[in-house]
Amino acid sequence: MSSCAAGFLHLGGLRTALYNYIFAKKYGGSFILRLEDTDQSRLVPGAAESIEDMLEWAGIPPDESPRRGGPVGPYLQSQRLDLYSQTALQLVESGHAYYCFCSSQRLELLKKDALRTGQTPRYDNRCRHLRAEQVQEKLAQGTPHVIRFRLETGVEPFQDLIFGWNRHEVAQVEGDPVVIKADGFPTYHLANIVDDHHMKISHVLRGSEWLISTSKHLLMYRALGWRPPTFGHLPLLMNKDGSKLSKRQGDIFIQSFQRDGVLPEALLDITTNCGSGFNTNRMGRKIDELISEFNPSKITTHSALLDLEKLAEFNKIHLQQRIEDQQQCHMLINDLQRQIQQAYKTEIQDQDVLHEDYIRRVLHLRKGHISTLKELVSPAYSYLWVRPSVSSQQVAALTAEAQHIASLVLRLMEERGEELAVERLNKDLKTLAKQTKATKYRELMKLLRLTLSGLQQGPSVAEMMVSLGRSEIRHRFQKLLLLSETS
Repeated sequence: MSSCAAGFLHLGGLRTALYNYIFAKKYGGSFILRLEDTDQSRLVPGAAESIEDMLEWAGIPPDESPRRGGPVGPYLQSQRLDLYSQTALQLVESGHAYYCFCSSQRLELLKKDALRTGQTPRYDNRCRHLRAEQVQEKLAQGTPHVIRFRLETGVEPFQDLIFGWNRHEVAQVEGDPVVIKADGFPTYHLANIVDDHHMKISHVLRGSEWLISTSKHLLMYRALGWRPPTFGHLPLLMNKDGSKLSKRQGDIFIQSFQRDGVLPEALLDITTNCGSGFNTNRMGRKIDELISEFNPSKITTHSALLDLEKLAEFNKIHLQQRIEDQQQCHMLINDLQRQIQQAYKTEIQDQDVLHEDYIRRVLHLRKGHISTLKELVSPAYSYLWVRPSVSSQQVAALTAEAQHIASLVLRLMEERGEELAVERLNKDLKTLAKQTKATKYRELMKLLRLTLSGLQQGPSVAEMMVSLGRSEIRHRFQKLLLLSETS
């Protein structure tokens, strides 16, 4: 995979990387990350490192890359400049490329003229016709120049893995493309074919926006006498309404998903689920299942429509899978411990809430209900970590027999010696409700919920009790008893 160091990894880039990774793993190949940093004006500090960080976070690390190295490095294009200039000179010497001395002002005028007459701007190939002595003279004078590749008619069709047979007669619609810029750096067109050849790349999977450039690349392969790789152009990833995923949407960058608590496997799952290329389509697939179910002949040519509103649902499924995996659950517990301490550091009255067994119990009870770990440190769940404050007015608004109810709950806790269980507690609470004189079941549940959490909604009362455990329930109902006595 070739990625541009002029920006951070976004969803479209992740999905291209993912299909390349799956393809390589399915067929026993190597997934290579090559970074394009030849457009010096667009380089973003830290972008190259971040791209690799995000691929590693996503669980699809490259086998060879700038960071990991490998047998066909270097993997940063700015460190391969000699290779590009040698190839460009080879093209000039064989008559397939030429020096162009046109100034940027002249090119700008050509562009304006074309736009004024409603035509697509293109270079008029003027320098193609310079005589050898004119070229030598300008070079000797140090005139700024670029090198352009000579486009020829008679493009051979090529078979794309996804779009089938294709050919674009580029010479009829485009001017000769620049392959070496005035600063000596190559353009994508040259760098990418030189690297693919020298790195012995067998297959290139890239976005379908490159499909029309492929005929141009194939002309360059032919001019150099090189065998091209097999190309597969992936249909675009679009918003669910068919509009383009824009990098300006901000939230499509992988780092923002990571920051929001989205699990990498949920991102991989949603981007493949909305696309094609698999024998089945279902939610909840991890990378090994994606590899085993991958079938490139099933990739269709129509755009993949991504509904990011469904991401929470995908995340919920994958969070549940992590909770059910002992090793991954242990990592979630450590993460949640950090989050609880950050969110509630001064308010925690009982350090037992940071205990591994307690957090594990909470996670197992809430799996399938929460989409991210972050939800558990939101105000809706603060009762799990901090004792709520309840006023006598709130209690009095629900019942006059709070003291009696508190005693009943405390007695129930004494009788329930064994581990608490949700189903058993639901029955116990129905029995307990029959022992009150004037409090209806609904009011009783509201009082229990208020005492346990200080809230009016949330998980079932029985689940809250199982989460908190016997000793914490006793603590909170003894507080209710004291509150009722003093009021």
